[in-house]
Formats: sequence, C-alpha cells, structure tokens
Amino acid sequence: MSTFNRVAIVGGTHGNEFSGIYLLKKWQESPALISRPTFETETLFGNPNAFRDNKRYLDCDLNRQFIPADLANPELGNYEQSRAKAINLQLGPKGNARTDLIIDLHNTTSNMGPTLILLKSDIFNTQLAAYVAERMDNAVILFEDHCSMEEHYFLCSIADQGIIVEVGPQPQSVIRQDVLEWMDDMTRHILDFVELFNRGEVPTLPDTVSAYRYVETLKLPENEQGERIGMVHKNVQDADFTPLRNGDPIFTKFDGTEVYWDGDYEAYPHFINEAAYYDNNLAMSLGEKVDIPVIK
Repeated sequence: MSTFNRVAIVGGTHGNEFSGIYLLKKWQESPALISRPTFETETLFGNPNAFRDNKRYLDCDLNRQFIPADLANPELGNYEQSRAKAINLQLGPKGNARTDLIIDLHNTTSNMGPTLILLKSDIFNTQLAAYVAERMDNAVILFEDHCSMEEHYFLCSIADQGIIVEVGPQPQSVIRQDVLEWMDDMTRHILDFVELFNRGEVPTLPDTVSAYRYVETLKLPENEQGERIGMVHKNVQDADFTPLRNGDPIFTKFDGTEVYWDGDYEAYPHFINEAAYYDNNLAMSLGEKVDIPVIK
C-alpha cells in the first residue's frame, strides 16, 4: 500500500456531538499536536450551521449524503446536501480524492466507550486496529466492511481510507471529560500509526485482533401504523458489546409484554438506544465477535 500524504480530521459532522468540535478548536490553536513529519494534517468542521443551531442537522443527516450518485445530483440542494458537495470538493472528489485518509470524530449517546469503526479489513486497517487495541485497553474495534467505499454513504468514505472514531456515552450537546480524552487519545494513536506506517516502522503486532463485525440493525417494536409500542429491555440498556443469545429478553412493550431475541447467532448489541436514531425507531445494531487476521 502506498504512503499517506494528506490526512483530514473532521469534527462536527453532527452539530450536537461536541467532543470532536472542541478538539478541533484545541488542535487549531496547537497544530503541533496533530502534526506528523511524513504527512499533512488538516482539520474540517463538518456542519457548522447545525452546531450554531444546536442540532444534529438542519435538513437531513450530513453523514448519509456521500453516495456518488447523490453527490452528482444537482436537484439535491438542501443545506446538508449542498454541504456534502462542498466537502466532497474540498477533500475529494470521491473515487479520486486528494485526501488519503479521513478520520471522522463522532459521539454516541450509547455506552460504547472509545470505539474505532473501520470500513475495510485490508493491511492498513487490520494493523491499525491491532496497534490501537494494544495501546488503549478499553478500545473497541468494530468493522463495518460489509460494502465497498463507493457504496458507503459516510463522509469519511470520500477518501480511499476512511475511519470513524465513535465515543460514548455522551448526551447530545454535552461534553464529558472522559469521553473527550478517549477521543483525543484514540486520534493521537491513529496519527502515530500513520506516521509509523509511512516510515515502514510499524512495530511487531499480534497475528489477530479481537473485534466486532456489523451484521444488522434492529427496530423498536412497532404497530401496523409504524408507531413505537415498546422500548429496549432494561437488561440490554447500556450493555453495549455484551453478548445477546437466543431467548434473552431484548424489548419490553408498553403493555409489559417482553420480546425475546430469536436470532441464530450470538449477537453483540451496540448503538443501543442511540438518541439520534429515534426518528427512525431504530433500537440498536448487532454484530458478531470475531478474531480479525492482522495482515502483515
């Protein structure tokens, strides 16, 4: 794999996820903190108008606007759609991007801790996963490599390499010191790894790294009209990345009826009861626990 020349760190893709926004301010005042000798680092404030209005977004979710067909569609012109096109011009264009790596910083209201989300399982990403896992005991590695970068609609998919730092629990429009420090530390480790990767000086890494791989997303119980009729079971709430087995309670309906998990695999819920997903009645994502081979 070729070396990285340009790395972009994006914060505030969602305007009410504050950790990345305030870290950008810190790094812009002290750029040496994110500077490394072998590559250029730039910062980008993803959705400043949503931050101004203390909202996740104004018209639609910015982090769902980066499919090539949408970026090329002139009829998609609301604020976030227009902002996506501008970001694509600045960091991209997608498919032939001037930026080699995008690190997109996010907060979640779910109890996920410091989670590194990787969209590929190639040599760079598997080695990065192992490197970060060795340096952060509480780091969680999550692979969402179920589709190509072109098919991903995330902002970070503009570049050939895009990763997400997802840290919680943190309420929307709030800053927690522990969460901000986890994000700061994980970003520093990523930048350090890119520097070592460029130099051909990656230290000896294990043969595998323990991780989770996304499988599916579950909705909250609904009636025929699509109205919410239940909630996440109290045993599952805040238990991100805790195993869920067939027969375990997963939802409680408002009439007191319990709903049990009927899946045919051992699932690991995450993004449990994420506040931002309530407009779609999404309850959680499910993944499988896997040992990912570290490509040498």
